[in-house]
Amino acid sequence: MEVHGHCRNGVLRSSAIVLKALPMIDLYTSPTPNGWKVAIALEELELPYETHVLNLSEKRQFEDWFKAMNPNSRIPVIVDREADDLTIFESGAILIYLAEKTGRLLPQDIKGRMAVMQWLMFQMSAIGPMQGQAVSFERYFHEDVPAARTRYHNETRRLYEVLDSHLAHNEWLAGEYSIADIANWSWLRSHKWARVPTDGLEHLERWMAANAARPGSQRGVLVPPSPGKAELVAKGGATIVTQ
Repeated sequence: MEVHGHCRNGVLRSSAIVLKALPMIDLYTSPTPNGWKVAIALEELELPYETHVLNLSEKRQFEDWFKAMNPNSRIPVIVDREADDLTIFESGAILIYLAEKTGRLLPQDIKGRMAVMQWLMFQMSAIGPMQGQAVSFERYFHEDVPAARTRYHNETRRLYEVLDSHLAHNEWLAGEYSIADIANWSWLRSHKWARVPTDGLEHLERWMAANAARPGSQRGVLVPPSPGKAELVAKGGATIVTQ
């Protein structure tokens, strides 16, 4: 794999060029859980793609060219060149599309499919919003709101316990490894940033380690890599929650 960088619309682009295949998908993304979940899926599915990295603190996502792709001004967004430039926003919708496009990571039978879908929606409706708010009040708000910090910390931990109980009897969230695992792990891996511990949740931690060991996960979380420094991460996050 060879990576090249150039610019279009002021957005850094880096192409992941796979031998004998040209990029078919444009991925507009940033180093966030929602961005990483799509990158991980693309890596797991071995689909050629080109990344367009937005620095959220620069607020380019609020410009008209980006809002034409996603009126909600949020990453990730994909454009499938192979499908007449089909544009899709919302990370859950993107994961379903990629799984259906390839016939992988989402079972065809209704029982297996619904098992994956319900745990995918669990991340979209519960883990993401609650952990996201936990991070916001722990890291991004200028004023301290103890009641809010406690509420979202406790609810996020409760959701971790739900996962732990389920994983006590299941290797993966829904039978075989699927987009449900990708979606949930992409958020759980940053639990320390939310200051929500996983101590005592042995089944959850076993599952987290199994996700982290997958080559697709290891490549995907580097597309793009985290800024690393806490102040840079906080600056990007504050742009979202205080806009």
